[in-house]
Amino acid sequence: MNTDCGKVRTYICIYIYIHIYIYISIKDSLLSKSISSEIVLKIWIFSYDTLTFLCFHRPYVILEIGVAVLVIVFLFYFLITRGNAPKDFLFFVFAEFSFTCIIDLTSALEYDGIISGFMEFYQKTGEPYLGTSYGIMMCYWDGIAHFIMYLMMISRITDRKAYRTLGLFWAGSLCANMSVFIVGIVAGKYGSEIHPAFWLNFLFLLMPVLGAIVLFTRAKDRPLIGGYNAQHAQSLKLIWRPLDIILLVLLIAAMAFTILRGLVALDSPLEACSIYLKQYEPYLKDPVGYPRVMMLHLFFYALPLLGAFVYGLLKPGCTWMPDWTIFLAGAMIQCQWSHIGGFLHPRTTAPYRIPSDAFWLVLAANLVYAATPVLVALRVYSNPYFFLKIAPFPGQTGLPISEEKDTKYKLK
Repeated sequence: MNTDCGKVRTYICIYIYIHIYIYISIKDSLLSKSISSEIVLKIWIFSYDTLTFLCFHRPYVILEIGVAVLVIVFLFYFLITRGNAPKDFLFFVFAEFSFTCIIDLTSALEYDGIISGFMEFYQKTGEPYLGTSYGIMMCYWDGIAHFIMYLMMISRITDRKAYRTLGLFWAGSLCANMSVFIVGIVAGKYGSEIHPAFWLNFLFLLMPVLGAIVLFTRAKDRPLIGGYNAQHAQSLKLIWRPLDIILLVLLIAAMAFTILRGLVALDSPLEACSIYLKQYEPYLKDPVGYPRVMMLHLFFYALPLLGAFVYGLLKPGCTWMPDWTIFLAGAMIQCQWSHIGGFLHPRTTAPYRIPSDAFWLVLAANLVYAATPVLVALRVYSNPYFFLKIAPFPGQTGLPISEEKDTKYKLK
């Protein structure tokens, strides 16, 4: 056991050390003065000695050390940037959360048997529900997808570039991630095994909610008012917009799929729900609780947005479409990643796996379901004229369609 604890301390301290030098070397423009090797060595020693307490296997100690590490990482980034501090406070959120991504990735890799000896103590006395198939896939998403997003957004902040679109995608992804995760823990079979470390998860739910509020209220990267191009796009009948027709069909199908699975999660006595649960997706009744909670989230939150997108594709001038499509795309792609990975993962017990005769149909339905909001977001961002307000001006009527500056976009 001492050997395992030593590995834990050494591994995390090595990561801290590497993390420090990566940000110093890439983002040296933020530093008011260079950081000496002596200071970095002191951070190493302090981190190593502090993490020794994890060997006691006491749940409250794990919570206290977790909080302490988060505070130390925040103070580190605050100190190294104080000479030229970023004006955007979300920089510190992204830097802090990028540190925790490696822990989630390590947890997933250890549960899958790819590595060993790093997270055994935490798996038992910290958050045992991370060992579920859903928890493992969620950790992979956080350790890879979210980590890449954090690095990209940190880079854009330090280069004084806009990141609002990517930020909304991240906010949707992490909000969905943590809301399903937290509720699933309480409502599922692990509700009786909640340890103090569980409460740290609320920080990771609060920050994306706060980030989403900030980003939604921030000035948009793109103009909201168009001219001739917008007028022309909005004058076209639906029959002349074949891509929008396809997207409308996909959205309506996604709404039907959401309603069906939501009713299954609500234990509806309808025959269609019973047939779908038994013959297609028995995973929805996995006692861990995550699949059921996710279906309810999609039923109560995603379904109204999917209906709103149908309206937005039919009614010109819905300027809210770009923001909400990218937010929901992030949320649903994360949910479906964890859901699909969950029913494919070998940790899911046999009674809850997808039947072999319906496997490819269920997999295809879930993949199309995940892709639908992403395709809608891509359509909105690639050709936004239909979703702009038109500003009338003298001489507009009767003039030919032409390119003009007020509806040209810069990629940000």
